[in-house]
Amino acid sequence: MSDTDIKKGLAGVTVDYTAISKVNPDSNSLLYRGYPVQELAATHSFEAVAYLLWHGELPDDEQLAELRRTERSQRALPEDVKQTIDLLPLTAHPMDVVRTAVSAIGAADEETADASPEADLRKSVRLFAVLPAVVAYDQRRRRGQELIAPRDDLDYSANFLWMTFGELPDEVVRRAFDVSMILYAEHSFNASTFTARVITSTMSDLYSAVVGAVGALKGALHGGANEAVMHIFDDIGSAENVGPWLDDALASKRKVMGFGHRVYKRGDSRVPTMKAALDTLVAHEGAGDLAALYDALESDFVGRKGIYPNLDYPSGPAYHLMGFDTLTFTPLFVAARVTGWTAHIMEQAASNALIRPLSAYNGPDERHVDGYVADTAAAEAAERPEEAEA
Repeated sequence: MSDTDIKKGLAGVTVDYTAISKVNPDSNSLLYRGYPVQELAATHSFEAVAYLLWHGELPDDEQLAELRRTERSQRALPEDVKQTIDLLPLTAHPMDVVRTAVSAIGAADEETADASPEADLRKSVRLFAVLPAVVAYDQRRRRGQELIAPRDDLDYSANFLWMTFGELPDEVVRRAFDVSMILYAEHSFNASTFTARVITSTMSDLYSAVVGAVGALKGALHGGANEAVMHIFDDIGSAENVGPWLDDALASKRKVMGFGHRVYKRGDSRVPTMKAALDTLVAHEGAGDLAALYDALESDFVGRKGIYPNLDYPSGPAYHLMGFDTLTFTPLFVAARVTGWTAHIMEQAASNALIRPLSAYNGPDERHVDGYVADTAAAEAAERPEEAEA
């Protein structure tokens, strides 16, 4: 097999069909079930988009009201899950906490082994409802603060912010957060989603598939990039330091996180929508210095490399301005992407084939261990040396 037959990272390999999302090469738009995500973010709530991903169509008023009733009834952090989180050290990465919490939720769920479409949908809504409590509580406990109970009179995003900060968010903040959740909800066969589909293909359960997806999302080349953006901003300090910092980064061949994407060649179609939301937060918080740093790094890097920002570039600063700790950024990604993951898990299960690719071996040729006798007759003869001599 030649090197040209190997597709490292499965780049360019089409492994299955999906009806959930795609990037339209003509419009460069990310489509959820056919709808451009920027249109969904402008017109619908995150709850409605979650329904779309799971069911294939946007909900009518009654369907959306039913989903909201179900979601709001399951928001509270179960006591056993809280106790599990409390056992974890504060030094653990929040993604480790989320991964452990999902596993605990699955272990306690009587429906875990039920792989029917109806049960998997119920589990999907259950995770959608409770993950905000997991993420919010973990940030609060790191700050020495107590758990805040959810409110059933608030929408998904307002309640998420309420449980995290203990106060009702301004509409600018709530709206920007809701937009970020919609934009992060789904993105076809990315690394974490493909991980979830691989696990599902073995006929494992939905929670196991989500745990695997969380593990994949933790990586700096996937979900961890939004954290890395803020670390870069902290490292640079201010707009006037961008040039020297970038000189050094490029000279030492360091990857500048928040830029580039394997799928988008003309820029990430989600960025303009998230950048507009970031701009509202900058104006609301009076964060002109951060905006100047953002613009300076983008302009300089694009000018030098011709590589454009991805969604993580505006979302990191946006979450920072909302008040989230940098380590919490990727768990926020989990709370959004669990909708897409579970949609893919159900799609994989509905038309399943075990995902088991081949590999091209490039190790040593066959060789044998000194002293090992494989042939039974030879082994028996070795035990009777007098017969062997005859």
